[in-house]
Amino acid sequence: MQTIAGLSLLEWQQKHRLLNNLIQLDEVFWINPDYGTELDETIVQSNQVYSAKKRLDRFANYIVEAFPETRPMQGIIESPLVEIPSMQKNMEKSYDVQLPGKLLLKCDSHLPISGSIKARGGIYEVLKRAEDIAMKHGGLKQTDDYGILASDTYKKLFSNYSIAVGSTGNLGLSIGIISAKLGFRVTVHMSGDAKQWKKDKLTNLGVIVKEYNDDYSRAVEEGRLEASLDPKCHFIDDEDSIDLFLGYATAAERLQNQLRERSVVVDKDHPLFVYLPCGVGGGPGGITYGLKLAFGEHVHCFFAEPTHSPCMTIGLLTGLHDEASVQEFGIDNKTEADGLAVGRPSRLVSRLMTSMLSGSYTIEDKRLFELLRKMAETEGYYLEPSALAGANGPVQLMSHPTGRKYLEDQKLLVKMNQSTHIIWATGGSMVPKDMMEQYLSQS
Repeated sequence: MQTIAGLSLLEWQQKHRLLNNLIQLDEVFWINPDYGTELDETIVQSNQVYSAKKRLDRFANYIVEAFPETRPMQGIIESPLVEIPSMQKNMEKSYDVQLPGKLLLKCDSHLPISGSIKARGGIYEVLKRAEDIAMKHGGLKQTDDYGILASDTYKKLFSNYSIAVGSTGNLGLSIGIISAKLGFRVTVHMSGDAKQWKKDKLTNLGVIVKEYNDDYSRAVEEGRLEASLDPKCHFIDDEDSIDLFLGYATAAERLQNQLRERSVVVDKDHPLFVYLPCGVGGGPGGITYGLKLAFGEHVHCFFAEPTHSPCMTIGLLTGLHDEASVQEFGIDNKTEADGLAVGRPSRLVSRLMTSMLSGSYTIEDKRLFELLRKMAETEGYYLEPSALAGANGPVQLMSHPTGRKYLEDQKLLVKMNQSTHIIWATGGSMVPKDMMEQYLSQS
């Protein structure tokens, strides 16, 4: 009989009734019983987020030189925050639910350079690696104008080194684009879930793309192994990278400024709810950590996963974290949301989220396409399927009995008219037109 961490599948199901629903591929809404307000600083410290922000500031002049489209933002890689009232009304009518408060879309789908949330963590870790090499072997000082890193001299230096990563798509895209621009040799190990257009774009940039007829974990495993054989290769480990995590976490302070510019108050009487699509967990985990630094107990973060790939929910629900995969529970990890097609959560993030994450929910692929069409028709934002996972969050929170209970337990129900809800759109602006048309036709 199959056992998972010493228990049979049946014993796990008896211990956690929600597992039955997850195994049956039902949409579920889970509240984290260990949720609290404490920040776990034993693994990541708050001052590291500040250091990451300062590093990105130092690279601003380089980003302008290498990517002129960022000049209006002075080399800061950031996305718009927009109100989506038409989408809010559409969802209220379609799902027969009242959605009090203000609904906003955080458009990481339109981040410069690589058009996804991965432009935060992925680009940050590559820039950090470039800075380390340039300081050690190229005479770079923190007080220098980092625009000089775009010179042929530094490109030649970086060409002696390589970057590798395992990816379902968007992380590989962001790392491939920035690494190739700097001059690194780049290899992206892609899972079978990755879309062909992402592979083609990387190949056209001179990136080596290695494909595996398997899922994300296999791509990471193979990439990690190959990189270990080359002392000049830096492997970006999406399952366990603090640098990736810190790059994502810097988003929170910028969001805080954007909310302030919109006169949006976040305090004990004005709660903030944020809904984040989750694959391995690095992006949503880093952002959640940063948001907790910025807003403390006044922000409530929820992860959204496909019904076929609920790795973070299972990891947190069972307490197994990365010690078990969704496949071990009989779930196939097959979803059209390629960026979320992950069978095992990040060891780093799963443990950090134990007390910080309010909860999570799962969503069917057909609903992703339904929400994709609604967002396009009501607000004119064209997103990839995985980016719509967060869009169902407000509906679930307000209509699901478990969501209502959370609001009651946190004494938030009476404050919902003054609440703000942010759907984190993680990718979409780089999707080819013909592929987007296919997505729209599936709704």
